Amino acid sequence: MAIWDEQHETIDRERLQELQLRRVRDMLARVYERVPFYREQLSAVGFEPGDLTSLDDLAGLPFTDKTDFRDNYPYGLFAVPMSEVVEIHSSSGTTGKAVVGGYTRADLESWTELVCRLAVAVGAHDGDIAQIAFGYGMFTGGFGLHYGLQRAGVAVLPISAGNTARQLQYMKDFGTTILIATPSYALYIGEVLQRREVPVEQLRLRLGMFGAEHCSEEMRAQIESRLPIRGTDNYGLTELTGPGVAGECECRTGMHISEDHFLAECLDPATGKPVADGEVGELVVTAFTRECSPVLRYRTRDLTSLTRERCACGRTTARMGKVVGRTDDMFIISGVNIFPSAIESVLFQIEGVEPFYQIVLGRTNGLDTFEVHVEVTDTLFDGWMDDLRAFERRVTEELRSALLVRPKVKLVEPGKLERSEGKARRVIDNRPS
Repeated sequence: MAIWDEQHETIDRERLQELQLRRVRDMLARVYERVPFYREQLSAVGFEPGDLTSLDDLAGLPFTDKTDFRDNYPYGLFAVPMSEVVEIHSSSGTTGKAVVGGYTRADLESWTELVCRLAVAVGAHDGDIAQIAFGYGMFTGGFGLHYGLQRAGVAVLPISAGNTARQLQYMKDFGTTILIATPSYALYIGEVLQRREVPVEQLRLRLGMFGAEHCSEEMRAQIESRLPIRGTDNYGLTELTGPGVAGECECRTGMHISEDHFLAECLDPATGKPVADGEVGELVVTAFTRECSPVLRYRTRDLTSLTRERCACGRTTARMGKVVGRTDDMFIISGVNIFPSAIESVLFQIEGVEPFYQIVLGRTNGLDTFEVHVEVTDTLFDGWMDDLRAFERRVTEELRSALLVRPKVKLVEPGKLERSEGKARRVIDNRPS
């Protein structure tokens, strides 16, 4: 198994922690001097540059969250003058002001190297042709993967998201071997491929690199049943640099974190205390090497676990598990905490259910309501009504057993639920704010 940067990807943990401490101390000195927001935050807890003597001391420093980015929109968290900024990206800002991140030339070089590590780790190499179906523009996904794949020697088709018919045509005409997409869009491409009865033998696809939304093992299996690829996960956020924070290797036993650039903590979201390796907690990340947009203890809201065991691939860096949910995606029905990922896990194991669903929340007479709309196969939908009713009862009972709450299940004709060419919208919350 190829490793792009053996010096840092197979580093001894003691040496890694020494490197992290040195780089975190340098970052804290920079933000204290150059970013008023961080100077105020650090001063409020009595911290001054030089006070950090151990990585354990980070536990006493404040968090950064999405609200802090929005409150300092657009450039308030930049640690360099605009004369040194050569590229700017941001989130969509659909739920408020956008999250903005800037890049110096050195930041772009680091970003390229980080994504190159991901590409090589999953088996990308010279001669591959990567079709990037992530959106370009302000979104970090398209450009981030573009830079790194080229560094790895891969030819890039910058098709961007959307126009699925053209996506399939390009796959055939240009001999695409790697698909870059959100898992939900990869699933939709596979559905269109089957609907058009395109023989998979006409495609040279072999590898999928998925990001921008969580991908359960059940979802990955569904994608691989529709497309001739081996799917892999990678992880990144606009707040932290975009793709390149972590990614799977060919072993697919967790996403390797680039710990020479990012310090990861896994904390109990309620208490802020560390959880043991292997236990699920909220991922908190310090991005300490970025020149323009360093970030201290960012609360990602993503729920995952960490392991520091050496991987069979030879890498020694910590690995994060699949994201099993988000603290801000959780909803409460009848006093029970429910994550969309738990619903997906149940649905994808029921034969006759298509891998497309939607959760609709409402409120009637002061009580929250909970519906799950589920697509079923053509064979089932075209069958007897009594069979459909029995199947609906079965799906309802399977969900009730797993969630301890009984949803209202609505079976939907195949192809009727909205398809996504980017991030899938799984939950529609119609409850009054």
